[in-house]
Amino acid sequence: QVQLVESGGGLVQPGGSLRLSCAVSGFTFRLASMSWYRQAPGKERELVASIISTGMTNYLDSVKGRFTISRDNGENTVYLQMNTLKPEDTAVYYCKAYVGVVYWGQGIQVTVSS
Repeated sequence: QVQLVESGGGLVQPGGSLRLSCAVSGFTFRLASMSWYRQAPGKERELVASIISTGMTNYLDSVKGRFTISRDNGENTVYLQMNTLKPEDTAVYYCKAYVGVVYWGQGIQVTVSS
């Protein structure tokens, strides 16, 4: 059974940091392309960052220099380190895996507010 379990979200003040984790089971993680998406109220879901099996990464322009995606193939986990958070980063963040089939996590709330 495939599972993607996100953790690490919450409420943070502007300028703060959070690290999201997505723990995966049920498929060969090291072969998967992993991504983080987010969806703010009233907006479409957007790709925030992705990392493929080789470690190559890609980022949404508005998070470049602030967010870092990484993966630990030994722990079957993908991370999103988010620094210098802004109110416009407030959204539900979703972990996505592609390994011939697409799998999604349940989503986790990130709120940036003073």
